[in-house]
Amino acid sequence: MKGNVAAIVLIVVGVAALGANLDLFHINIFELIGTWWPLIPIGVGVAMLFAPDGRRDRS
Repeated sequence: MKGNVAAIVLIVVGVAALGANLDLFHINIFELIGTWWPLIPIGVGVAMLFAPDGRRDRS
């Protein structure tokens, strides 16, 4: 799960940066990060909550 989330985030950031460089749309990544940075720790927390911890019941 953690690898998939990181891969999706990298793809989205890369597409946004490429689109901005090609003038497909106007986006300021630093402004977005400055506004929406609280979503990063929230997303990490949610990912940690739903990630398996590796412990199994071996009765």
